[in-house]
Amino acid sequence: MARTLTLTHWGAYELETDGRRIVAVHPFGEDPDPSPIGQSLRDHDHPLRVRRPSVRKSWLEHGPGADPHLRGVDPFVEVDWDTALDLAAAEIDRVRRTYGNQAIYAGSYGWASAGRFHHAQSHVRRFFGLIGGATVKRDTYSHAAAEVIIPHVLGHSYEWVQDNHTSWPVIVRHTELFVSFGGVPRKNSQVQAGGQGRHLLSTYLEQCVEAGVRFVNVSPVRDDLPEAEWVPIRPNTDTALILALIHESIRQDLVDEEFLARYTVGWDRLAAYVLGEADGTPKDPEWAGAICGVEPDVVSSLAADMASHRTMVNGSWSLQRSDHGEQPFWAIVALGCALGQVGLPGGGFGLGYGTVGSVGNGVTRIPLPSVPRRPNPVSESIPVARVADMLLDPGGKYTYDGEERVYPEIHLVYWAGGNPFHHHQDLGRLVEAWRRPDTIIVHEPWWTATARRADIVFPVTLPLERDDIGGAPPDDYLIAMRQVVPPYGEARSDYEIFSGLAQRLGVHEEYTEGRSADEWIRWLYERVRQRDPAAPPFEVFWERGVHRQPPSPEAEKVLFADFRADPVANPLPTPSGRIELWSQYIADAEPEGCPPHPAWLEPAEWLGNAEPDQLHLISNQPRTRLHSQFDHGRASAEHKIAGREVMRIHPDDAAARGLADGDIVRVWNDRGATLAGVRVDDGVMPGVVELPTGAWYDPVDPADPRSLDVAGNPNVLTYDRGTSGLAQGPSAMTCLVRVEKWVGPLPERRTIHPPEIIART
Repeated sequence: MARTLTLTHWGAYELETDGRRIVAVHPFGEDPDPSPIGQSLRDHDHPLRVRRPSVRKSWLEHGPGADPHLRGVDPFVEVDWDTALDLAAAEIDRVRRTYGNQAIYAGSYGWASAGRFHHAQSHVRRFFGLIGGATVKRDTYSHAAAEVIIPHVLGHSYEWVQDNHTSWPVIVRHTELFVSFGGVPRKNSQVQAGGQGRHLLSTYLEQCVEAGVRFVNVSPVRDDLPEAEWVPIRPNTDTALILALIHESIRQDLVDEEFLARYTVGWDRLAAYVLGEADGTPKDPEWAGAICGVEPDVVSSLAADMASHRTMVNGSWSLQRSDHGEQPFWAIVALGCALGQVGLPGGGFGLGYGTVGSVGNGVTRIPLPSVPRRPNPVSESIPVARVADMLLDPGGKYTYDGEERVYPEIHLVYWAGGNPFHHHQDLGRLVEAWRRPDTIIVHEPWWTATARRADIVFPVTLPLERDDIGGAPPDDYLIAMRQVVPPYGEARSDYEIFSGLAQRLGVHEEYTEGRSADEWIRWLYERVRQRDPAAPPFEVFWERGVHRQPPSPEAEKVLFADFRADPVANPLPTPSGRIELWSQYIADAEPEGCPPHPAWLEPAEWLGNAEPDQLHLISNQPRTRLHSQFDHGRASAEHKIAGREVMRIHPDDAAARGLADGDIVRVWNDRGATLAGVRVDDGVMPGVVELPTGAWYDPVDPADPRSLDVAGNPNVLTYDRGTSGLAQGPSAMTCLVRVEKWVGPLPERRTIHPPEIIART
């Protein structure tokens, strides 16, 4: 048996193989907290793999636009590679010549591989940049609202802020009180785009506890931060509680007026709003308590404690994936400023501790290169979470970051490196939208819901089936991702697929630059060596399997330390050079649902307007997989109940509905319904249910957009409207549902088997 080190988005592993299959998965020896998700790698050759290029029967027989209502219903016809590539190239050419390149939506979400070369999104952008471009997405499902609001508040991009968070070793030594809205979930930090050699959050949290750091977890879910004092809060009401903490800081004369005057603008306007001078409603603890379900005394006491201790205020990404999701992050920044601790070691604010492995890790590693992208000749782009709006409303107007825009008319969707039938909200609406384009082309290893609803499916290799190099910001490891098993069936890499299309469309030399995949990997590695003199020659690195880059002298960071030390010499890239607690740009733009300062705005759906039998659904990240990847794998499957995703519910809510552990329930609202297994748990507050994302969408009737999903996918239920007219981010966390026990036979799971496949004669 051979052992080979590899890298995934959820960690590094040593894979034991027999030449054709992975027979054992061993944790990387230097990882103190390896993720159990890695065990699903043993299911790389599951029968759900796409074996050969496949074309939807109606599309193959009648051409583009044929019977789009049969996407997800039609059988597929297997064809040879030349036929599939000829069909796809001809359709790309037809659409760009007939309608223009803006009529192609080139979708990718970047999670397909941790490798630097076989990064699907890079190849999508490179290929389409060479043939005239395509409409593409902006921002991410993870933190779209933050990506738009933070530059207006702090000047820097959200990615810059995230990369420069105060590092955990500094928090261990200096922080006395760590208050986190949405917790610091370990399960989320097990994942990192680009992979990580070591999972360190648990180690840092243990060190914090040993150092006497007091944690407070303000969240509907206790185990988002089990070390903490738990303050249960109604979902989507964090902004109200934060405003009340600011109110108490003002009332108790705890505000750092000197800091606010020197480092911020707009405090006077925000304070007037908080004190009720602007609208007659003081945002005091009693006001917040009625909204949030948090006792006023708890708010007053916490405000005093935060002001009298070195305090870090954190918000998880989940806060901003809701109606008016821009507000909680802006409010957290304002609270950190009111306390006057921004830029001090261990104090200030964080916007994502625990969300992925890199936040607060402190490592400033030599950046890794990627395949050069080509400029996109098409200027159109859409907010990532508005794809259904775009398909359903071509020519429709919308606003984004202060601009009025128009949705393009899309005739071809080309998707590689993602599963929109996992990420997107209100999947019934997406099914309807998915029927609008003439053609949908997908690169997929598995028969996911997206592949089943495509017209042409290219079987793509897994990272285990090709060579690559990988490494990401959470630590300083560069790992040789050597192929460990042969490609499944006739699968090819994205690079091979795009090379075949490029050849047919006359840009093969420009796309490949005359390099094979192996030569590209060597080219990328030499770019690393130019930045890291300690890196050995490629052959040595490839044989060793790993190179650890030298430690960075900037490993211990303090967010905005330079700005605090001298705001004149180190101004922020905002219009004022300071932190903007009131934005003139937003005031002038007047985006719907986003005032020019942090404010409480009632969500469209929340416990404050729920009917007596409704519960608030939290659709957070799963523990047993990355998004929907390897949902069929053993780590995910072993966690399910009767093959359904598990929903957690408070004992009181379970008793009121006659539910017990192991039951199957129907969870529904006006948008859809799904089946889930039940786990009764007092770690979820009353009035709330938790159903993680990632179960493969599996409707009883694939032809009916509102058919019952039988797998436990919460996105058949979630709310598909932008966070506001500013960011247009996803509002998945704004969602009310009803729950009842399922009686009678359980519907069959269709997605645990491939769709009907016809061999072409």
